[in-house]
Amino acid sequence: MSHASNPDLLNRLKRAQGHLATIIRMIEESRDGLETAQQLQAVVSALDKTKTLLVADHIEHHLEEVVGPLSREAREKLSRLTDLAKYL
Repeated sequence: MSHASNPDLLNRLKRAQGHLATIIRMIEESRDGLETAQQLQAVVSALDKTKTLLVADHIEHHLEEVVGPLSREAREKLSRLTDLAKYL
C-alpha cells in the first residue's frame, strides 16, 4: 500500500496540522504558556505515533515486495515488531 493511500496516516497528519494551526493562534494571542505547551506536547505525540505508523507501513510494503504476500502468522509477528517500534 502506498503511504498516500493510507487513510489513517493522512487523517493523523491532517489532525496534527489543525492542532498546530491552533497553537500558532494561541501564541499570536499570547495565551497561557502552560496550555500552549500542553497542546504542543499533544502534537508531538500525534506526530510520533504517525511516524511509527509510516515506518511500519513502509517495512510491511517493502517486505512484501521481497518475500511476497505475508501469512497471518507473519503479519502477527510483524505487528509485535511494530508495537516494539513505539519505544524507539
